[in-house]
Amino acid sequence: MKIALMDSGIGLLAATAEVRRLRPDADLVLSLDPDGMPWGPRTPQDLTERAVAVAAAAAAHRPEALIVGCNTATVHALPALRTLLEPGIPVIGTVPAIKPAAAGGGPVAIWATPATTGSPYQRNLIRDFAGDVTVAEVPCWGLAEAVEQADEAAIDAAITSAAALTPEEVTTVVLGCTHYELVADRIRAAVQRPGRPPLVLHGSAGAVAAQALRRIGARPAPEAAPLGTVTVLLSGRPGALPAPALAYAEGRLLEAVSPAQ
Repeated sequence: MKIALMDSGIGLLAATAEVRRLRPDADLVLSLDPDGMPWGPRTPQDLTERAVAVAAAAAAHRPEALIVGCNTATVHALPALRTLLEPGIPVIGTVPAIKPAAAGGGPVAIWATPATTGSPYQRNLIRDFAGDVTVAEVPCWGLAEAVEQADEAAIDAAITSAAALTPEEVTTVVLGCTHYELVADRIRAAVQRPGRPPLVLHGSAGAVAAQALRRIGARPAPEAAPLGTVTVLLSGRPGALPAPALAYAEGRLLEAVSPAQ
């Protein structure tokens, strides 16, 4: 079994780690775009063109499914990616976990990039899935970029700023950018209020990985299964995981089980 994941940078690590947990025997193809990152500030057309190129590079390795490990790319490029690859290769997008978060009753905060915060896309998800739950949209200035570079001081500053914008009554936080899942524990510590119930965080990585397996009719494998390989593509070129990836447990997991090819 071979599963590909794509993103401009290391935001795909969270979903990759979940795929590895569910199917340790799966061969993984990680297609990144260091030449074009970050994708967020790009126009939808430009972003789509870059995403299509990254997806095509992954598809050349004949995966059974492709996970788009990026919220922004899912918003703008998913239709083009599905036109390019399906039905031969199922394409699974990443959507903020607003629906399961709202099911807990809230109040909910959605931490997202400034470009996504307040966007029609996010507002439509809130309207469709949050119902009468109180939702606060929190722009996280610079957090994705800091995580991408594993810049500890910048990560702390960005989390502190976003936490200050998060209402005290919030009980649930949606991590609306895949990069944020790599620092989930730090977000929890910053937002948890003294005397309040334990904060609930909702990311997308687990659901996305499970959906990928469902789309190809696969089931989780035992932990004792032989470990699959990891192939890394950097703007279409064979490469290795970027050094900042190894600052996170998800990146070190991949390095430990199989050297990037």
